[in-house]
Amino acid sequence: MIPGLILRRLLVGLGTLFFVSLVVFLGTQVLPGDAAQIRLGQEATPENVAALRARLGLDRPLHVQYLSWLQGFVTGDLGLSLANEAPVANMIGARWYNTVAVALLTASVSVPLSVGLGLLAAMWPGSAFDRSLTMFNVGLVAAPEFFVATCLVAVFVLALNLGSAVVIGSAEGKGLFQLYQHFAYPVLTLAIVTSSQMIRMTRAALLNVLTAPYVEMAMLKGVPRRRLVLRHALPNAVGPIVNVIALNLAYLISGVVVVEVYFSYPGLAVLMVQAVQTRDFIVVQSIGMMFCAAYVAIIMVADIVAILSNPRLRYPR
Repeated sequence: MIPGLILRRLLVGLGTLFFVSLVVFLGTQVLPGDAAQIRLGQEATPENVAALRARLGLDRPLHVQYLSWLQGFVTGDLGLSLANEAPVANMIGARWYNTVAVALLTASVSVPLSVGLGLLAAMWPGSAFDRSLTMFNVGLVAAPEFFVATCLVAVFVLALNLGSAVVIGSAEGKGLFQLYQHFAYPVLTLAIVTSSQMIRMTRAALLNVLTAPYVEMAMLKGVPRRRLVLRHALPNAVGPIVNVIALNLAYLISGVVVVEVYFSYPGLAVLMVQAVQTRDFIVVQSIGMMFCAAYVAIIMVADIVAILSNPRLRYPR
């Protein structure tokens, strides 16, 4: 039963990625502008533009371009950039470390913090701490990344003169204080945005389990609330909590695009924005598919963990 469910999830994930590849490819084709024209400039003759389009393979039928790109992506050959004919794999390889570092640092801060605060709020629902935390979360849930980033810059950079709002260079070879300046504001922005939702859902999932009859029976027997939450409620709330964490980690993929551009952080998102400006579709398609593949992989892992932790999901009605 479990291997079959996992295999079904994997097949659904592969089907989703195939559909997404079509959307990404066609989405880049409808963008206005031409890579060859932008590369040669407005003074280029139509003959020169046509010759460059032929050399780059842009004059081939769309389905041939799509199949060629998809085959290359699946086999690890990302092709050459349309803007400068540099290997796309090398361009992405120089940036992916920075994006992954921000995502991992954000997850390492926001996940334990959110689960811990959600646990504390569920232990003492209705307390001053719980009400204050709920009000704080409700205020932040609707706040977009650029608003949070702007508030942080206004308070810490402009008012307190702590660090810079622009990230310069890579993290390689930097000292501890320089690393703080490098990662602080991008990580803090994403951690604040993702934590608010995870705290709320962790608290809600635990309180929902605490209303179960077996928990009420344990409560009537005098089991302390801390033990009720940690020993009885938390194991049964793992599935919903993991799903919420996965959704918010997947949200990091879109959130990191805004944050990298805002702070001029040298990651994949900034590279993708630069590629859009030059109509370098090969780079845009490759990075877009990487983001989508990471999103689908995180959701699939969350589904599998939920299936393993909740026997009821193994027998859908």
